Amino acid sequence: MSNNQFVFVGTYTRREPHVEGKSEGIYVYKLDVDTGALSHVSTMAGIDNPSYVELHPNGRFLYAANEVSDYGGNSSGAVSAFAIDADAGQLTLLNHQPSHGPAPCHVTVDATGSYVLSANYGGGSVCVHPINADGAVAPSSCFIQHEGSSVNPQRQGEAHAHSINMDKQNQRAFVADLGMDKVMIYNLDMQSGQLMPNDPPWATVTPGQGPRHFDFHPSGQYAYLINELGSTITVFGYDQASGALTELQNISTLPAGYDGRSHCADIHVHPSGRFVYGSNRGHDSIACYRIDEASGLLTLIGIESTQGKVPRNFAIDPTGQILLAANQNSHNIVTFHIDQETGVLTPTGQQASAPTPVCLKLLEV
Repeated sequence: MSNNQFVFVGTYTRREPHVEGKSEGIYVYKLDVDTGALSHVSTMAGIDNPSYVELHPNGRFLYAANEVSDYGGNSSGAVSAFAIDADAGQLTLLNHQPSHGPAPCHVTVDATGSYVLSANYGGGSVCVHPINADGAVAPSSCFIQHEGSSVNPQRQGEAHAHSINMDKQNQRAFVADLGMDKVMIYNLDMQSGQLMPNDPPWATVTPGQGPRHFDFHPSGQYAYLINELGSTITVFGYDQASGALTELQNISTLPAGYDGRSHCADIHVHPSGRFVYGSNRGHDSIACYRIDEASGLLTLIGIESTQGKVPRNFAIDPTGQILLAANQNSHNIVTFHIDQETGVLTPTGQQASAPTPVCLKLLEV
């Protein structure tokens, strides 16, 4: 695997209630995996609030959630498609399609590269778009509106779909809904692009936790859910036959005794399957855990400062050597070496300026 990776950076371009967007669009950097150094390559300007980005499995296309609430005069955001010039590290816009719900905040592409699936936070809904042979997004094949609420009247008065992820079999889609305190489970029909409720149709968490992001263990046996409002990680056992999630553990992402304001954001399992990392906004840190091989349960290793303000999404390079943290409010991306034996993060001493960075995706150069 190459020691150089392209880093595609999703950002906010406008002022929103939760963020002072200062960017121009999607930024491309090159990462030196040996040193952790980042160098700016190009900027795809003129893209409206491309807050979350995702790569096509073939590495030729990129998709972005345009986190807006008015698209084409309707209460909707959009999904944008781009072609990637892997030699120059540049993006070319292919097209947009409406997400059919306001404020889409997360997109994923299924393992075959046939569909892009999006979660509309503001609308509390999910949407599926087929992907054309040229990488462009086709009109939607499926839209599902969530209905429900939970115990926090300020944040959970209605459904808020916050992420959508496929399992390792590329069979089911899992939607962490912050407003309902549920992870919704759907079967993806690869022929029609429809999402059908699984049996069981969801998993619940302790009321008030606020599910946000979700990641599977490489084995497919365990899943890890980070909860925005509770500042916790819920560990699930996963039955690959039925699609059922069974809660095994709920563990804090914050230091003992910490009583400041903080909300979780992102979670990733290390490629080795030995460690889990989660981000804290407020405490401004990455919580690091060891995974017990026999049980999937977590033990806290440590909590490392991201050397910036309000870390949103972060990324682990495909080799598992470098973690990159996107600090939204201090406008910087900071890199860390990952100890392959212990999982401990150590700052590389390298960082790059980036306006309002919130999502990072890596592609081998």
